[in-house]
Amino acid sequence: MRGFIALCRTFHPVIIAILFVKSVGFGALAGILTLIVASIGFIAKLFAEAIEEISLKQVEAIRATGAGFVSLILFSVMPQVFSRFIGFATYQLDSNLRNSTMVGIVGAGGLGGTLFSAFQRFDYDFVAAILISIIALIMLGEVLSNVVRRIFN
Repeated sequence: MRGFIALCRTFHPVIIAILFVKSVGFGALAGILTLIVASIGFIAKLFAEAIEEISLKQVEAIRATGAGFVSLILFSVMPQVFSRFIGFATYQLDSNLRNSTMVGIVGAGGLGGTLFSAFQRFDYDFVAAILISIIALIMLGEVLSNVVRRIFN
């Protein structure tokens, strides 16, 4: 599994997008697959490190009660890592919003392709509108991230 995670993290999302555009064609499917691969590499690495850093005392205490594997995960591991998982997931959502613009430039759908074509047409009013939309999406993601953190902390 660690080898697969390392493989997913090896290449920049733009390079992965180029590979998916070549394999499945132009459009949103290539962008979605690109962001999935990039997210798996990043999130899995952070999740694995968070799980490795937990206190084993709680795990031993739950195990001493005779609890099964699922109970062990739910009642000893998850309480220790859940807030970090939320933080990682919201950060990855924010990162995917930004990366979707980059991968769109190489033909993987999204606002990046529209932005690139507007630059080629010298339609700077439309470019400004797209950039304002991207900034608004990032700001909305930040607000949602803060709301989710308040709920779960």
